[in-house]
Amino acid sequence: MKLTVRYGMLVKERAETIVLGLFDAPRITPVLKRFDKALGGEISRLIKSGDFRPRLNKTFLLPTYGLLPTKRLLLIGLGKENEFTLDKVRQVSGTALKTVQGFGIKGVTSQLYPLKDSVEQVSRAMAEGAVLGLYRFDRFKHLEPDEAKEVKSLTIMVEDKARLGGAKVGARRGQLIAEAACQARDLVNLPGSEATPSMIANEAKKLGRRSGIKVRVLSADTMKRLGMNGVLGVGRGSAQPPKFVILEYGKRRPGQDTVVLVGKGVTFDSGGISIKPSQDMDKMKYDMAGAGTVLSAFRVFARLRPKAHLVGLLPCVENMPSGKAMKPGDIISCMGGKTVEVANTDAEGRLILADALAYTKRYKPTAVVDIATLTGACVVALGRMAMGMMGNNEELRKRVREAGDAAHERVWELPLWDEYGEAIKSTIADVKNIGDGSAGTITGAKFLEKFVDKTPWVHLDIAGVAWNDKDAPYIPKGASGTGVRLLVELIMNWKKFPATAKRGKK
Repeated sequence: MKLTVRYGMLVKERAETIVLGLFDAPRITPVLKRFDKALGGEISRLIKSGDFRPRLNKTFLLPTYGLLPTKRLLLIGLGKENEFTLDKVRQVSGTALKTVQGFGIKGVTSQLYPLKDSVEQVSRAMAEGAVLGLYRFDRFKHLEPDEAKEVKSLTIMVEDKARLGGAKVGARRGQLIAEAACQARDLVNLPGSEATPSMIANEAKKLGRRSGIKVRVLSADTMKRLGMNGVLGVGRGSAQPPKFVILEYGKRRPGQDTVVLVGKGVTFDSGGISIKPSQDMDKMKYDMAGAGTVLSAFRVFARLRPKAHLVGLLPCVENMPSGKAMKPGDIISCMGGKTVEVANTDAEGRLILADALAYTKRYKPTAVVDIATLTGACVVALGRMAMGMMGNNEELRKRVREAGDAAHERVWELPLWDEYGEAIKSTIADVKNIGDGSAGTITGAKFLEKFVDKTPWVHLDIAGVAWNDKDAPYIPKGASGTGVRLLVELIMNWKKFPATAKRGKK
């Protein structure tokens, strides 16, 4: 979709359709007043009669019958003015674009929604909502003509010329970030037979060739030499070879922080020998959402050029049962030498992340953030509304929380007290890969904590938010792409990490 921002009087715009937002109990804004007058008070009559109540995301398509240069108006409810936020801008933008798409409208012009936040933030939210809302995964579907409707262009009209520059910057950034989130959705929506570890590695190599980001893929022999028996052990039962992908943006310079982002990449999770029930196993293609999120975030970094040294680590495997597969009761030694009793082969994500977190040490990172669809327990605890966040450093947790709030990809902190570690003690190895059945999200994080030492670290469990079972205004059913915007927000606003914050206190 072509996205344009330009200056002009909206009421004079010769457009296929104009989107006009109205608050519930509407304040007669100058823009609204001009349109209402041109239509002989028709908008006022619609509201007064109750035929259109501008509640959030409610729409009404109104022909102009030649009284305006535009053919039609799409009225969209913005809800209560004192409750209107940037995320509601995303919502109404996504809803408006999906609505006009349903009518087969190819070009749309929208007002810049009235909000007191900066014009750059509002236009960015509009672009994000529009691009995210129009997303469809139809690669394998033969579309009927009425299903193939596509919005070709969106113009955001700015009536105050002094705000034009900021609106253009925000819309460009919003489109770029949303398109990256849609690329993450594509990867996660692909069936496991297509989105294999090798395919993820090849996508990373393509990014490296186009962007200048340095990309390396470790061979199985190299992983064996490094002692990455978590990755190798989980991948042992599959015909698909495991891959360990390394992305590096920039170089470490004196006085500059190094941030490592780690994404879990289980491209299909059958559970291995501890096999999952067949119901909903088809969704286990989304177990690589963490890797897809980190890879897509690096697509944005390549374009926005943050002033940071960034490393992305994507341990990618397929977890399958076979005669070669890891067995419950096996003991493996992860990178760094810690031994793990594998009590359940379906607690595999933490095994590959253990190797990745141990590998981060060679970069002497300032901070590490891992993102993973780690535990079903997180869905039970937080539902589909928030990521579970745990970590060993308050400053880093605060930054992640603020980034999540800004992107409306919210996190909720769970405790990481020492007592939770009792559940993963093993009598025959250094640690066990499952707990006693309680506090599963926390015990999963306690396991990971053993491989980061004192490095400031945050773990994000996205099991509940990486997949949607129903449509929302700008998040469709299926892969959500959640996490990309949070990571971009975190890195693009990164400030030098204070030395006093490096102690790793809980």
